[in-house]
Amino acid sequence: MNAFSFSFIIPVYNRPDEVKELLDSFVALDGNFNFEIVIIEDGSTIDCKTVIEDYKTKLNIAYFFKPNSGPGDSRNYGMKNARGNYFIILDSDCLLPKQYLLAVNKSLTYNYIDCFGGPDTAHESFTNLQKAINFTMTSFITTGGIRGGKTKVNKFEPRSFNMGLSKQAFESSKGFGVIHPGEDPDLSIRLEKLGFKTRLIPEAYVFHKRRISWSKFYTQVNKFGMVRPILNQWHPETAKITYWLPTLFTGGFLVALLLLVFNITFAIAIYALYFTIAFVLALLSSKSIIVASQALVAIVIQFFGYGYGFFKSTFMVSILKNNPEKQFPHLFFKHVK
Repeated sequence: MNAFSFSFIIPVYNRPDEVKELLDSFVALDGNFNFEIVIIEDGSTIDCKTVIEDYKTKLNIAYFFKPNSGPGDSRNYGMKNARGNYFIILDSDCLLPKQYLLAVNKSLTYNYIDCFGGPDTAHESFTNLQKAINFTMTSFITTGGIRGGKTKVNKFEPRSFNMGLSKQAFESSKGFGVIHPGEDPDLSIRLEKLGFKTRLIPEAYVFHKRRISWSKFYTQVNKFGMVRPILNQWHPETAKITYWLPTLFTGGFLVALLLLVFNITFAIAIYALYFTIAFVLALLSSKSIIVASQALVAIVIQFFGYGYGFFKSTFMVSILKNNPEKQFPHLFFKHVK
């Protein structure tokens, strides 16, 4: 028996098809490990109970249904009801590579950590749009990428699409807060304040499907931008000038277009060079002109969405001193006991 008894914590909202694909990847995992899968149905109107029944003879699954209270609160609910001593939190739109648990177990055995994060990547079966957005969310040339970066493996802010958390760390921190998105960095920051260490396990990656459209992608990154000034207010020591880069990028691009009207081209030439480099990197990564072209669209949406959200939230919260929960109620869920 392994030293770690893993509990996979997976909140679900109206995604039975995703759950089936994720459970298929669990069945194919390499290694002989003691683990359970805790699925928390977060008030879904289209539940995955029937799907789960088909896998109960193959996997150890615990299934819970609760009123809708958001993914953070649902993860907490799952961890409170889990039987393992180490929790691994996944999004329902992820797939596990066969060696996932081997990588996690090896890393924790030789260099234990109370909280880890893993990268995400695109599977070859993903659509062109999914691959383009994946590039934008993970490339070092955008606002995406691995939080903390591979050069800062031992100072890393895990994200809950692929995050490990010890039972002790969960009980000490009380888990995720009610803000969403933003519950991931908030928890990581609070863990650090409590003395818990975090680390990236590069080999413990997941295939992140991101079933998303252009409009949903904009909404997502816009919310990412809005929550950051709120987190900076809660944790002032974490504020960085680099969080302004998407806003500056957006403002600079608009200025470059204005200068172009007056035949001043140097500014737009800088942006053209940036997008050329991004296109080449996306092309080398995907081997697809279509994906590389869509990646440029995704980059623009990412910078503009995040940049505008960050500026708006900074103005409302940091300058006008408005209460974040009253100003942006759609960023907060109500806790369900």
